[in-house]
Amino acid sequence: MNEEVEFILDTTKEAMVNAIAHLEKELRAIRAGKATPAMLANVMVDYYGAQTPLSQVANVTTPDPRTIAIQPWEKNMLQPIEKAVMIANLGFNPMNNGDIIMINVPPLTEERRIGLAKQAKSEAEHAKVGIRNARKDANNDIKKTDISEDLKKDSEAEVQKLTDAYVKTIEDKLSVKEKEIMTV
Repeated sequence: MNEEVEFILDTTKEAMVNAIAHLEKELRAIRAGKATPAMLANVMVDYYGAQTPLSQVANVTTPDPRTIAIQPWEKNMLQPIEKAVMIANLGFNPMNNGDIIMINVPPLTEERRIGLAKQAKSEAEHAKVGIRNARKDANNDIKKTDISEDLKKDSEAEVQKLTDAYVKTIEDKLSVKEKEIMTV
């Protein structure tokens, strides 16, 4: 195969892998009933005037499936961390005992589970759009190359194979997440 076409295919594959990685990150942040440190991954704490990810100012653990424990590395960070969790609007009520912040994760209602499943579907659809955009860009780049029509057709077929494989991966990840969300 042509070097230029191989470069286009590699670039396309990289874009599709990035779409999958982004989807995985977004799905981890969607709550599925049990507590995980990833639920607080997007919380930013005011650390001496700079917005800093929670994971860089405290140790976040899950001692049991319904509790998240936040152990700040500096005692004076308890109030800013507690405030940051409240501002993040995750529906959690942090409890500060002077040493550690405990968050009890309430069980999900059926309505909330359905809403989270819809959110997961939406994230999967965004990932599919990213895959399709990568396919479109690749096909446009292939059409601009100076190669034979047969090679262009073969290259476009290869791009479509990549697209189908990554879309299937997205659907598999979505079905696993939906099952996880809907399991009581």
